[in-house]
Amino acid sequence: MTAQAREWMSPTGLYNAAVDLVDRNVAEGRGHRIACVDPARQLTYDELKQASNRWANALPALGIGREQRVLLLLLDTVDFPVVFWGCIKAGVIAVPVNTMLGPDQWRYMIEDSRAAAVIISPELSERAADMLDDVARTRRLPVIVTGEARGPGPVGLASVLASSSPDSPQVATHADEVAFWLYTSGSTGAPKAARHIHASPAYTAHLYGQGVLGINAGDVIFSAAKLFFAYGLGNGMSFPFSVGATAILLPERPTPDAVLSLMGTHEPTIFCGVPTLYAALLAHAPLGRGAGSRRLRACISAGEALPEEIARRWTERVGVEILDGIGSTEMLHIFISNRPGEVRYGSSGRPVAGYEARIVDDAGDPAKPGDIGELLVKGPTAAEGYWNKRERSRRTFAGEWTVTGDKYRLDADGYFHYCGRADDMFKVSGIWVSPFEVESALMAHPAVLEAAVVGHEDLDRLVKPKAFIVLKSGYQAGDALFDDLKAHVKAVAGPWKYPRWIEVRDELPKTATGKIQRFMLRSPATGGTSP
Repeated sequence: MTAQAREWMSPTGLYNAAVDLVDRNVAEGRGHRIACVDPARQLTYDELKQASNRWANALPALGIGREQRVLLLLLDTVDFPVVFWGCIKAGVIAVPVNTMLGPDQWRYMIEDSRAAAVIISPELSERAADMLDDVARTRRLPVIVTGEARGPGPVGLASVLASSSPDSPQVATHADEVAFWLYTSGSTGAPKAARHIHASPAYTAHLYGQGVLGINAGDVIFSAAKLFFAYGLGNGMSFPFSVGATAILLPERPTPDAVLSLMGTHEPTIFCGVPTLYAALLAHAPLGRGAGSRRLRACISAGEALPEEIARRWTERVGVEILDGIGSTEMLHIFISNRPGEVRYGSSGRPVAGYEARIVDDAGDPAKPGDIGELLVKGPTAAEGYWNKRERSRRTFAGEWTVTGDKYRLDADGYFHYCGRADDMFKVSGIWVSPFEVESALMAHPAVLEAAVVGHEDLDRLVKPKAFIVLKSGYQAGDALFDDLKAHVKAVAGPWKYPRWIEVRDELPKTATGKIQRFMLRSPATGGTSP
């Protein structure tokens, strides 16, 4: 039976996400197919099944029991799916964390999650060494390093797997049981751990991966967004594994050179990026048709809204549409999206089948068409709640509806248009200003590579837009450029929306998932003019 012919049944009762998304491929005759490839190794579905079984069976011997947490400080290599799905098979909660953070943030997540063990890539070991030594000593925390251990200290994953059984573990998990945690990206403050159940990855794969992307066993998918990120986890594991397709993994930072090299080598059919990466690739001279892949049929974007100008330039240059959408850590993946052949650039699209979305005003009543309000979403992949954050959970997970914290408006055709985070919105002369709209106008100017806009008080304590920009190569800051940018925004977005101050930066503060951290750009009122 093929994955395409198999009638999909929503997970209920006794169910294990790893058995469904990994082992089922072997049971249905796809064990020989390549599941995942990194620069050094590759695993077939049969090899992935056996290796994840070995890890699942090794956990009790390491003193790690069901429902305890294991922190995954792992780069995107084939070890990631082995450990992630192995934990889930054993009923142990996998907690992937951002590899681009520092030791203090990692310590916070270890202590916040009360992790029973840490498994880490050797490339990260030196950066984390002092912190892990201290945590291991004070909390008697086992530390496992992928590959072979070198010298005293952490145990090597290779030896753990070699000494463990490849037979399927017998753990009866439930579809509604928590399977893994994902920490929010911290775009608006301290990260929070969203607790996701076993059923959710299959739902995202069925509703978006197959329902929107049409992913099938012949696809090769490359996600520049990392596996520790909800968006990347779906792209790089849940979606391909749901149909027996192949995932390409990149452990290093997704620079334009690294991305284009991989695109040329593996020629993926689906590419998953974020707006800042698409902008960087467009500024990269070698970018051409298919972005190096003759088989490229679909590109998707999430993590932050995609400016219309970037999307149009990508389609013209690469020849493939970008399907922009919105998802969240709390909802696990994209729940509103553009669809192939129905793209409306400048919008997030329409709700994915299986989800409902609505926009409400400040009183919680339905917003009028065209009015800006807060986006709420309902669907089967909402997290159970945040760990140890009761008040935040109650505010975010309001019954069947999840409060996204995003401001949106709905057009006459049912397309949702992003306006900004609720915390980022501000009024000028009593009229709401969308930072995203002003940023998009700035990025449509040939001199601007990236832009972020925040509300800033002038000397009269009135709020006006302030812009932070990164210039493209060959452009210099100066009064003439600033005046041109202000005139451009007035013409494109509206005369009251132009930035009263413009500050040039070498780079903008971002999370590891590419979201701009606007809260880090806010400062007390200083007034003044463009530098």
